Amino acid sequence: MSEFEPRLTSLAHGGGCGCKLSPSVLRELLSQMPVLGYHPDLLVGNDTSDDAAVYCIRDDLAVVATTDFFMPIVDDPRDFGRIAATNALSDIYAMGGKPIMALALLGMPVGRVSPATVSAILAGGAEACQGAGIPVAGGHSIDSEELIYGLAAIGLVHPDRLRRNGGAKPGDRLILTKGLGIGIISAALKKDDLPEPQKQAAYDTLVASTTRLNAAGPALAELASVTSMTDVTGFSLLGHALEVCRASDVRAVIDMQAVPILEGVETLTRVPYKTGAATRNWQSFGDHVELGPGISDWQRDLLSDPQTSGGLLVSVAPDGVNEALSVLAREGFADAVVIGEVEAGMPGIRVR
Repeated sequence: MSEFEPRLTSLAHGGGCGCKLSPSVLRELLSQMPVLGYHPDLLVGNDTSDDAAVYCIRDDLAVVATTDFFMPIVDDPRDFGRIAATNALSDIYAMGGKPIMALALLGMPVGRVSPATVSAILAGGAEACQGAGIPVAGGHSIDSEELIYGLAAIGLVHPDRLRRNGGAKPGDRLILTKGLGIGIISAALKKDDLPEPQKQAAYDTLVASTTRLNAAGPALAELASVTSMTDVTGFSLLGHALEVCRASDVRAVIDMQAVPILEGVETLTRVPYKTGAATRNWQSFGDHVELGPGISDWQRDLLSDPQTSGGLLVSVAPDGVNEALSVLAREGFADAVVIGEVEAGMPGIRVR
């Protein structure tokens, strides 16, 4: 990026998955959509707010399709590209699928960002896709007021190993594979008032987490004990857990003390640093969340914090927890932990 160019994050009113519409607004928009006709080979549509669409093309093979894009969450163009691409591919992994190719989606504010900067963004995205073993096979670009980048991603899955956000059963345990706090870190970095070396440490933590591919998804989907799976992104841990509850017709219990938190985030929450998206998230679903008497405001904000390229949230039958954690450790997620359980009842969440 040229020294004469503005910071990438200054070109956007929001960054990363914090750009997403709030859950309540999205539900209202989708409620106005025409009712889908009967498509027997469409295994997953938009009825349960799942991570990707899935279409069966033969008994042993289905196509997984998704798209995800957003505005800059960091100022380094290569890192922005890596983060956005990793985030988009996560939806394929969350369905138990393996990506096979991607198409780039680019909105460029012509005259405000140099071609060299955009090339670095595209290179970062291609690097993330290379890490997933797939090509960026094409794409589409427009002249846009704000800088936007992401992918349309295509994957494959055996229908028997497809995992949805519905399917969790009472008694299941809930596993989370990445720590929380990406939105809080990004808010602190965007304000640009952190001292060194705290600033660099926060940046390194953010990039390390958001560029970590959720490639353990297909291996988890091979386990019969895994009953549901989703990824935790802009709607926060609470928002995506609530989607699991609604799709599965169950309740979730989350143990706050077990929830993993990215290094340095608790300190940042007490400043406090907080995103507008966290407030919108809580306003959208707070009525469906019961907070225990010991839960503080900063913990509520953390649970509502929008995650960019967050971890997988997995429900697992009790007798399969050790095997699932072993698979995750083998796939590079040794820090995955059980954060709660599923119980019968009206869809909602209890935090203890």
